[in-house]
Amino acid sequence: MNVLKSLPVWLCFIPVAILNGGLREYVLAKTIGEEWALPVSGIILSVCIFLITWLLLPRTIKAFTSKDGWLIGIGWALLTIAFEFAAGLAGGSTVSELLAAYNLLSGNLWLLVLATTLLSPIVTKKYRFA
Repeated sequence: MNVLKSLPVWLCFIPVAILNGGLREYVLAKTIGEEWALPVSGIILSVCIFLITWLLLPRTIKAFTSKDGWLIGIGWALLTIAFEFAAGLAGGSTVSELLAAYNLLSGNLWLLVLATTLLSPIVTKKYRFA
């Protein structure tokens, strides 16, 4: 049940991720170059996801167990992957292009974003609800 209660928090990630993409394309790429814009953008999005979780999850769910934290994190990570693929494919990207985001050697920190999405509920549980 707590996993369902956490969905509004996850939904907050979507507009933040879209705004972060705009920041990357229109500001970071022009100021620090495309080579650095992608990893910096990944770090910014990861920090935003953590802060949203830290601030909103305790207000959405008053108490939850460590198991709930893991279930929420896994659910959020799977939803994020599904959303990224659905939006990417709908936007004309190929599966190969979408899978390229999982290559850390390309400078893309998408795996950091997914790890943050997975672990933020657990970290929040440990330190905000302790």
